[in-house]
Amino acid sequence: MTASDSAFDPPGTRAELEEGTAFTPRFDRDGLVACIAVDAHDGRVLMLAHMNAESLARTIETGEAWYWSRSRQELWHKGATSGQIQRIVEMRVDCDQDALLIRVEVDGDGGCCHTGRRACFYRSVVRSAEGGVALKAASP
Repeated sequence: MTASDSAFDPPGTRAELEEGTAFTPRFDRDGLVACIAVDAHDGRVLMLAHMNAESLARTIETGEAWYWSRSRQELWHKGATSGQIQRIVEMRVDCDQDALLIRVEVDGDGGCCHTGRRACFYRSVVRSAEGGVALKAASP
């Protein structure tokens, strides 16, 4: 399924995108839209992933997060193997409908990152006194 043959209408005018009531996601040239998942209870950013038209439609249909794996080039039902199913509490779209924000409750151990951490954003980018840049463990 591509964005052109999806259940989603093509984006309209700028005014329709920004002020209208029609959900017309703007997929990029690869047929993807960025999606940020945050914890529905404490607002912590858990992960950033991408959805294509099919994974977005499945997410809406099932109430659980489905993504498009760019590395594996396949649909990915978050938590299908780990038990960390992301149940959608709320879905929002940004002003020009090219990014999504989902508030989720996470099943299983509540984790999200494939490294075993709760969230994928576990390091801070810091500038050293010498002007270099390094990664440092972020506070939980």
